[in-house]
Amino acid sequence: MATPYTYLTTAEAADYLRLKERKVYDLVAQGVIPCTRVTGKLLFPRHSLDLWLMHHLEGDQASRRPAPPVLAGSQDPLLEWAVRESGCDLALLCHGSGDGVRRLAQGETMLAAVHLIDPESGDYNAPRRLGLGGMRDLVGVRWARRCQGLLLAPGNPRGLTGLADLDRPGLVMARRQPDAGAERLLRHMVTREGMNLQALTFAPHPALSEDDLALAIRQGEADVGLGVEAAARRQGVDFLPLHWEPFDLLLRRRDYFEAPVQRLLAFAREPRFAERAVALGGYDLGEQGKVVYNA
Repeated sequence: MATPYTYLTTAEAADYLRLKERKVYDLVAQGVIPCTRVTGKLLFPRHSLDLWLMHHLEGDQASRRPAPPVLAGSQDPLLEWAVRESGCDLALLCHGSGDGVRRLAQGETMLAAVHLIDPESGDYNAPRRLGLGGMRDLVGVRWARRCQGLLLAPGNPRGLTGLADLDRPGLVMARRQPDAGAERLLRHMVTREGMNLQALTFAPHPALSEDDLALAIRQGEADVGLGVEAAARRQGVDFLPLHWEPFDLLLRRRDYFEAPVQRLLAFAREPRFAERAVALGGYDLGEQGKVVYNA
């Protein structure tokens, strides 16, 4: 059976949606259906198609019921600390960016923390690409820019210098769960490098958080992994910077004004928040709090 992360061809997407292929091409041309283009071929993430369908259902029931005070999506050291210190009373449910997007669409969370790259354009957190184009009250707020790179065993005993070294014989790589933003970025960067992801050797079990990935490397379960600088520093492993990415909070417009959200955003404007970002490392707060999307 297909997994939620299956990519469908145009013909498969048309069959899945009960549409003619020509109609699917028309929707792509209009920019209203989530898809990506890889080496000239259109691919449709099935989980994004499901979200797109849900938001085109008459009534959009998820938008009518109150959202619980939950922050779902990607795990981030600075965000976790801010949730605790701000007293915002948000519960954390961090199972990856893709999970956060689905829970937001289904009305199961007030906020979704995401860092999802579109492999075709290189853009991040584009609602249409995530299957959220039909959410008419969606707001995106910039939390920070984060430095992603290779986490390495202390002292870098394998002498790794970049992505091109990942296919060395005997090298074991830690990786995140399939719908995590870091996993999507890894696929994008490896493909851009001209490498075959399937040729790499991965640890048998995915790391379910940034800290879990760093710990796997520190404890010798893997030699390298893709993650954020803050996790590398916190767990005492080496870090090789590769890429800066935007890390955003997605929410419905009505929830922007709810007390938990306002307390969290107000805390992020305090001096000690910026001090903590510097101490953790790998954060750029130049656009912190900026509304980057407003449906």
